[in-house]
Amino acid sequence: MSHDDYPTDNPAVVTCGLPYANGDLHIGHLRTYVSGDVLSRALKQFGQETAFVSGSDMHGTPVAVNAEKEGVSPREFALRHHEKYEETFPKFNIEFDNYGHTDDETNTELTREIVRELDEGGYIYEKDIKVAWDPAEETPLPDRYVEGTCPYCGEHARGDECDEGCGRHLEPGEIEDPTSTLTGNPAEYRERTHKFFRVSELQEYLQGFIDRLEGTSNAQNQPREWIEGELQDWCISRDMDWGIDYPGDEDGGTDDLVLYVWVDAPIEYVSSTKQYTDRVGADAYDWEGVWKENGEIIHIIGRDIIQHHTVFWPAMLHAVGYNEPRAVMASGFVNLNDKGFSTSRNRAVWADDYLDEGFDADLLRYYLSTTGGFERDVNFSWEQFQERVNGELVGTFGNFVYRSLLFAARNYDGAPDAEASDEVQHRIESAIDDFGEALNDYSLKKLGDAATSLAAFGNEYIQRNEPWKLTDDDPEKAQQVIYDCVQLSKALAVLYAPLLPGKAEALWSQLDEDDSVHDATIEDALAAPRGDFGEPDELFGKIEDERVAELNEKLQASIDAATDDGEEDKTMTDDESTTEGESTSNDRISFDEFQSLDLRVGRIESAEPIEGADALLRLEVDIGSETRQIVAGLKQLHDVDDLEGKNIVVVANLEKAELFGVESNGMVLAAGEEADLLTTYEDAEPGTKIK
Repeated sequence: MSHDDYPTDNPAVVTCGLPYANGDLHIGHLRTYVSGDVLSRALKQFGQETAFVSGSDMHGTPVAVNAEKEGVSPREFALRHHEKYEETFPKFNIEFDNYGHTDDETNTELTREIVRELDEGGYIYEKDIKVAWDPAEETPLPDRYVEGTCPYCGEHARGDECDEGCGRHLEPGEIEDPTSTLTGNPAEYRERTHKFFRVSELQEYLQGFIDRLEGTSNAQNQPREWIEGELQDWCISRDMDWGIDYPGDEDGGTDDLVLYVWVDAPIEYVSSTKQYTDRVGADAYDWEGVWKENGEIIHIIGRDIIQHHTVFWPAMLHAVGYNEPRAVMASGFVNLNDKGFSTSRNRAVWADDYLDEGFDADLLRYYLSTTGGFERDVNFSWEQFQERVNGELVGTFGNFVYRSLLFAARNYDGAPDAEASDEVQHRIESAIDDFGEALNDYSLKKLGDAATSLAAFGNEYIQRNEPWKLTDDDPEKAQQVIYDCVQLSKALAVLYAPLLPGKAEALWSQLDEDDSVHDATIEDALAAPRGDFGEPDELFGKIEDERVAELNEKLQASIDAATDDGEEDKTMTDDESTTEGESTSNDRISFDEFQSLDLRVGRIESAEPIEGADALLRLEVDIGSETRQIVAGLKQLHDVDDLEGKNIVVVANLEKAELFGVESNGMVLAAGEEADLLTTYEDAEPGTKIK
């Protein structure tokens, strides 16, 4: 691995977090897979040797639980969803070089091999732990067969994760007031012998790794609490039948244990890459070169699995002598109409339904990959989708290439006999530079901006020069302008190819260029157009208001139908606050209501972590008349030592609350997922009222 700018001389692999083979895909799920496809295409276009791989996560308790409900085997249940994913991804132009699954022979063998190496290296030990047990069924309750209370925040939690509260990973035996999901009866704890991975011995390595890691800031900052705090060892076995047997004697298993799903799931990245090499040959792509030598490993995931990819996974890789990830890109979530997706309430735009409505896959690709920063939450609504499509794709990109190529075809039977002007040549070169900079910043939004800005320049250029007025008065100048526009159109086909692979290919075909736009390199944006071509078709169609109203009615009807069936929302709540980039609320407050808020300038006198809390700090804040103790979720996003002396904005008349046993007397205001602290332009004194 290097930290040189792309392209490097090393092979690269781009992976996406494995979709869990447990249900249908909606457009929120597609964000990371579209993004991985865009990034891998862009890397290849820049000359980086790249493989794009993933696979279905077949194991774990949710699969076993749902298979049992259907009366089928877990493998049959998971394979059905795996095969559906294999069919769905290509429909969105997501083209993996290899797509496997965790229960195939390659991953099973490689997982056992890596675990054996961990054991032989002294990284595995046995320990007796308390395991939840259903006394009525006389069976252990791994992970999501048990529910209860999170010992850290007191919220309802499932199995190995506090998914409704602090989001913390939970080890077996930690959940309080356990209840069996099999029978609904209270569970009890019994001692069982399990296998543990000595992550704590790799703490110094992980501290160096996180400083080297590239990608999004949330992936770099969120794990620091675990890596820099008291790093706990990791239980890597489970009491259940479904999964990869813990490697033992020649029979392949031991002690009726299977490996925890988060052992074999990331190993599928390696297995899938190996399967790609097995198919194309090591001369074409060598999986060992990327995973065991000097490859550039890039993981694209959801932010809910950062810990697994930046703590457990690199620790495993390092312990067995594999290469470490160069970058982790962790995306925000996708919300629907300013609310969380809810599969139980059918508040979702399903992948199949989107296509059934007749929309081109590239429109959604563009929306998901270029709306806001990658680590930010994205809001999807049909109105915002319409606005982006009609404004940027129809009005800017589509409008420019259609009018340019139509004029060229009708007046010159294609590209006129000329060369690109210096102005256009330099503008395309600048767009290529912006594209490369975006790639090295891991910014898909900037990739899109580089292409769309060039299209906007094209519109301005043709409008400024008005070639339709020059064909008689200055035919040579007219030829120059139209040639420039054809050159810009070819450049746009190249630059948009990672984002809009289908539409870019259609434009490439309209230009009558050789081969495929996906075989072109970034330098081909400057290559002269071939010459002759006929009249083009419009690449995009406008989405009308009536269509949006119809889509909203259908969505609401499906939500109402699910509600009428008595379904409860088991995912995100309806009253979650909106995130950056989402529309503001129509529910306004009066001036008197605003005046009831006591907002004051505060100055942080001290800050210290709260024991056992992932994100919370205890702050001493001077608000003029007194110094308040306030608890704030800033730990993962700010350097604690840098907070002292900083001016902030405090809600001073908020009711007191207790968080992790610590009283909080006020609220600190901050913006967005990165908790950008609100402060003052000048040095206002503590206690100054904000009005």
